[in-house]
Amino acid sequence: MEITAVRGYALSSPIDPVQERPFHGGVRRLRKRDVVLVVVETRDGLRGIATAGASSSAMTEYFEGDSQGTFADVVEGPVADALEGETIDAIPDAHDLLRGSNVPDGDLIEAISAIDVALYDIEGKRRGAPVYELLADEFDADAAPTTELDLYASAGMYMEPDGYVEQAQVLEELGFFGYKYRPGIGPEGDRETVAQLAASVDDIELMLDVHTWWKLREGYDRETVRDLVVHAADHDAYWIEEPVEPDDHEGYVDLAATDAPLAGGESEESAAGLVALGETGAVDFLQGDVRHHEGFTGCREAVALCAGRDDLEFVPHNFGTWIGLAANAHLVAAAPEATLVEYPVFEDDPLFDTEVDPGMYPFDLAFDLIEGQPDVTDGVLSVSDEPGLGVELNEDVIEQYPLTDGPWTEFHYDND
Repeated sequence: MEITAVRGYALSSPIDPVQERPFHGGVRRLRKRDVVLVVVETRDGLRGIATAGASSSAMTEYFEGDSQGTFADVVEGPVADALEGETIDAIPDAHDLLRGSNVPDGDLIEAISAIDVALYDIEGKRRGAPVYELLADEFDADAAPTTELDLYASAGMYMEPDGYVEQAQVLEELGFFGYKYRPGIGPEGDRETVAQLAASVDDIELMLDVHTWWKLREGYDRETVRDLVVHAADHDAYWIEEPVEPDDHEGYVDLAATDAPLAGGESEESAAGLVALGETGAVDFLQGDVRHHEGFTGCREAVALCAGRDDLEFVPHNFGTWIGLAANAHLVAAAPEATLVEYPVFEDDPLFDTEVDPGMYPFDLAFDLIEGQPDVTDGVLSVSDEPGLGVELNEDVIEQYPLTDGPWTEFHYDND
């Protein structure tokens, strides 16, 4: 395929009014969510799309800068310079071109990830096949792709225990496989949340995303973290996610000795780092993300590492838009034995009709980026069999969601 155009559009979805979430030692303010839409076009008139801005727990957007806004300039500049006019015989060739370009080191992996996803979208359209069929051929899997995928709902953040319970019960009624929430109101409050949730739901698994325990200034000491991990496991948590800093693989190994189910990987800086975490034997669930780990190409080795094992399962991180949902769903559909996908729950989700809104905060752009909506029934996603990613870009968002300045979230501490 000959690449004729590479475009990046920086978009913001405002959170208005600004939301405040008290946590252990301070208050978090949520102002907006940023997305960079990446569009690639070819000589034969095909177009592929992807999004950048995977909100992993370790990304600098949580602490400083203009979030994802400046990445669009990188796409329009050195990424476009490296790819426009080039003929790509195989998608990994684009990786090589970008690695040999002037793309800044800090943006290289994100650029490779977005371009890889967009090129797979194009290749699927060129062949008249969904991306999962292309991937299944590459995985050389014996079984046919699995296109009916269980979803776990990714929601609650920094609430009192009864708030988490209310959310979990709504999502249980909607049929989701699991409910993932973000504790961080203090060790005793977090312990009480675990106990109340375990006593309040029957037909939904419980996952804890606990990066707050180490990320924030008033982070918990290692003994407290270990105690909370054991407490969650004793209450049948399905997994405890990122209980230590992403690069602390020894910390994962130490906590694995408790026999608690651990998950991690979203914040690994590269596909190689993701595989290295899986090779420690310390995690039960490996969380790659095509938007952050070098696309479908980069995630293939992590998927292969998990294949045929009962002690390590590939479950992608996916906390963003419906384009990201589609991309990661195609990976899971093709991956041997993988069946579970993260579904981020935002306010006013058009798929839900409930008295209580279980959304974490508003992120309208997440839904509006595509025409139509995913096919979700009773917590199960039916992956589209249309060519490519199977989603069509809603071009109106480029005008409707202009970039606004500043970070998307801020942490304010009590002792400042």
